[in-house]
Amino acid sequence: MKRASPALARRRRHVCAGTGCGKKGQQDAGPLHLRLLSAGAYNPRRRPPPFATVTFIDKLKSRWQSADSLLCVGLDPDPSRFPAHLRERDDAIFAFCAAIADATAPYACAFKPQIAYFASARAEDQLESLIARLRSRHPQVPVVLDAKRGDIGATAGHYAREAFERYGADAVTLSPFMGQDSIAPFLDYADRGVFLLCRTSNPGGDDLQMLDAGGERLYERVARLAAEKWNGSGQLGLVVGATYPAELARVRAVAGRLPLLVPGIGAQGGDVQASVVAGQTDDGTGMLINSSRAILYAGSGEDFAQAAAVAAQRTRDEINRYRRR
Repeated sequence: MKRASPALARRRRHVCAGTGCGKKGQQDAGPLHLRLLSAGAYNPRRRPPPFATVTFIDKLKSRWQSADSLLCVGLDPDPSRFPAHLRERDDAIFAFCAAIADATAPYACAFKPQIAYFASARAEDQLESLIARLRSRHPQVPVVLDAKRGDIGATAGHYAREAFERYGADAVTLSPFMGQDSIAPFLDYADRGVFLLCRTSNPGGDDLQMLDAGGERLYERVARLAAEKWNGSGQLGLVVGATYPAELARVRAVAGRLPLLVPGIGAQGGDVQASVVAGQTDDGTGMLINSSRAILYAGSGEDFAQAAAVAAQRTRDEINRYRRR
């Protein structure tokens, strides 16, 4: 009998951890994909049926209310910072992120895995398995794939397939530098979301984002295009850093009620109060305030997941202190 490749074997172990397909007596219950479907696991390669009505935006709005949270938990796994008991595992990245997600889910409005952390470790199979597990165990929590893709034509179409069919993400981050036709293939997935880089949290963002664009800053032009011309299907949001609260307020004024993905609190030093006041909508929502390292590495021992849960709850509660009610 032909043996499965090591990569396929690892992937089976990853997914089975969330579905129970590896339990005794179930190993020979048919092909892997059928066992996953029968166990209720999400199939990341299958497009939603045409009658699907729950969009990313619907899911996000529901989660803002049910979790009473604007906290987005970033999943940026750095194996050099993992607890010692995980480092030698073949699936260490999956195991670490899955434990973090399970522990922080009660306090999260979204999860945001960063694709580069997985790709650089040749762990794309673990990212697939992780998102499948999130969709199965925490289906109410949207998953935003942080990929920052930016291309046109057929290449953009393949990037869209990667994000939404291969990985099964609810939304993806994109660079709008090449214009509307670089975004269009992603919007063909009518139930998914897209966050466009607008005013990013890094100091180098000034090089381009603060340039004059016919009487307004370039980041303002991006926000205006997103809100007024590109969002006919209601799928767009913007990425605006917490490190620039004045610009965050300006984006909110220009973009109306578009959801804002806000990195930069925690390790990057963005001010929580200033960010919430500047970016929230009139009902106290409208934001996914991301924290990654401050939550992921709150603990370094075998109780790392519990430490992450404490940090996530503390961050969620701090954000909530400044929300409109």
